[in-house]
Amino acid sequence: MDVKNSRYCKLMSRILTQHNIFPEKIIVKKITYLIITVLITLNVASATENFTIARLRYSGGGDWYNDPSVIPNLLNKLNEVTNIKTAEEQEIVSFKDNKILDYPITYLTGHGNVTFNNEEQENIRNYLKKGGFLYIDDDYGMDEHIRKELRNIFPNKNLQELPAAHSLFDCFYKFNNGLPKIHKHDGKRPQAFALFNEFGRMIVLYTYETNISDGWASPNVHKDPPEIREKALKMGVNIVYYVLTH
Repeated sequence: MDVKNSRYCKLMSRILTQHNIFPEKIIVKKITYLIITVLITLNVASATENFTIARLRYSGGGDWYNDPSVIPNLLNKLNEVTNIKTAEEQEIVSFKDNKILDYPITYLTGHGNVTFNNEEQENIRNYLKKGGFLYIDDDYGMDEHIRKELRNIFPNKNLQELPAAHSLFDCFYKFNNGLPKIHKHDGKRPQAFALFNEFGRMIVLYTYETNISDGWASPNVHKDPPEIREKALKMGVNIVYYVLTH
């Protein structure tokens, strides 16, 4: 069945119109991925656009590029366990480029310093306002720098720690104790922090003292036991599923 000529496409258009969000490209893409997933589940359509995650290139000296296998491995996991049809590779973007508006989910990681200039800060605010989502995973040594940048971008917002009962931790896989611990770092408990917009939508997720995305890397990279990698990938599935459905 051709989705473009089906009543399901008309349904999608009606939903977008009712919510007055046609101008926001990111939200349109997000809803499109979600509806295509539903249609595939109902066996009435095949995917016409593959979902991917954009890795963020930033200034300041931090290694934004580290562990290039993490996003492809998470995309592969999503393809295996959900009906989200994914691309095979990540995209690489920066907040200096309007191309960022093509991607509902962006990912930032690394060790050490992170800086955004005034233009990038404004573009981040615009991207998140238009429906985008930023996932930040501290690969160790990023905490003080990313917190400073987030305060600069959102001076009137504070990071809120997510409790174990938050729906992020049971929207697909259930994590009874909340955020899992993947890597030791300083031996502290793992923490998930978030920023929300004025409507209560999560716009930024920041994970600390765990390094979830390191667990997505190929087995030979960090040599994590299979059960640790599986736990990390399942948490990654939850993050994507939560973002696309909230």
